Parts: sequence; structure tokens; C-alpha cells
Amino acid sequence: MKQQSGFEGQLRKTLQWHARMLTMNAGRLAELGGDAGNGTSGMDLTWITGRVALGGGIWTSEHMSEIARAGITHIIDMQIEFDDTPLADQFGIEVLWNPTDDDFQPKEPELFQRGVEFALQALEQEDAKIFIHCAAGIHRAAMMTLAVLCSQGWDMEEAMQTISLRRPVVDFAEVYVNSVEKFLQQQVKTAN
Repeated sequence: MKQQSGFEGQLRKTLQWHARMLTMNAGRLAELGGDAGNGTSGMDLTWITGRVALGGGIWTSEHMSEIARAGITHIIDMQIEFDDTPLADQFGIEVLWNPTDDDFQPKEPELFQRGVEFALQALEQEDAKIFIHCAAGIHRAAMMTLAVLCSQGWDMEEAMQTISLRRPVVDFAEVYVNSVEKFLQQQVKTAN
């Protein structure tokens, strides 16, 4: 067997972990009696608001087609594992690839700034809808969705409760919530 580089080995471990999480969460969703309100046949997508959705990796042209049929016009791709841009091009969907490691380490405010600027600019368009995702839609996409909602004026606790209620599989890791809080504090300082 060919020896893997450190990056390839870490990527394999990350993908295996996400596969286990997807399997586990599919079971949890079935127990809850539904598909988390995704409205699509095979795509892991949950509407948090009427214009902001949160979910897992797209991975295929078939899933990207479902995303387009759901009316998504913009994607914030938080996964380090895969850039959606080539898949989205054929559907005219704009993508911000904001690759983020799900390593439970603090995230820099610039990471959130890129996503929030992209989202707020997109939402200025009346018919725009955004899909924020990572590989499993549990950590990275949830923290970016939290940052986007709070930047729109939501109270952090209310945003976390709404996201968790609509997508019960999310996990707001303390380090990620703290990172969002740091970004929001910096955003307030910049505005003053």
C-alpha cells in the first residue's frame, strides 16, 4: 500500500468521521420523524429562514441541480474538503469557497467577515437565497449561519435556538461560538 502524506491521511480521517456523522444524523432525523424540512429528495438542506438554508456537502452535479431547483442563488461553502464552484457554474449559482478546518480551534474574524459580506451583499437582491454548508452541516456551517443571522440583527441566543430547532443535528461548539462573538465584537468596534 502506498504511504499517504500527512494531509491525505488527515483528509481521509476527516471524511470518514463525516461519513459516520452523516449516518448517525440520518438515524437521528428519522427518529424525529422527518428530513429536517429539506424539501429535496437527496440533498441535506434545512431552511433556517425563508432565504437562508444550512446543510451538508453537495458533492455531485445531481445535488447541485437540486440546490438550483430549491431556488438557491448563492452558496457559502465552508468545507475544506471540496470547492463547489465548478459544479455551481453551470447553474449560475455564485459560490464563496471559504475553506475552514473543523479542528475545534478558534477561527479568525476575517473568516466570518468574508462570509457575512458575501451573504449580506447577496441578500440585497430581492430573490436571492443562500445555502451555507460544510461537509455534514453540523459545526462549520452552523457557526457561519450564526454569524450571518447575528450580523442581520438577530440576538445570538435567539439565532442559536432557531438554528437548533430547525436543524437539530447542529452542534455549537463553544470555541466556535466564542469565535463568532469575537467577530461580532470586532464588527461593532469597526462600525463605531
